[in-house]
Amino acid sequence: MSTNTAAYNDGGILCDDQGLTIRRYYPWGTKRIHYTSIRGVETLPLTGPNRVRKWRIWGSGDFIHWWNLDPQRPKKNTALVIDVGHRVRPTITPDDPTAVARILTEMIR
Repeated sequence: MSTNTAAYNDGGILCDDQGLTIRRYYPWGTKRIHYTSIRGVETLPLTGPNRVRKWRIWGSGDFIHWWNLDPQRPKKNTALVIDVGHRVRPTITPDDPTAVARILTEMIR
């Protein structure tokens, strides 16, 4: 039985006391990233010149950002780019990006 307590959970993104879980990341499932593996978090606005990225429902268009499946992404204005020390960076659009960015920043200190 897990003792992890969810600090954030919107159905697609989960932050608990151990790490970040990105659901629908792979075609076959979930990606789990421990906080100790995260080097940084960058906010990426999905407005202005980046508004075309709203339509990236899943996968990568530039071989740098990997987007989990989020059919609601076209309605969102902010993404978070997770630096895990590799060329490809998980890029997520949580329902509350401010809360997730705050949690991740606090946990990786």
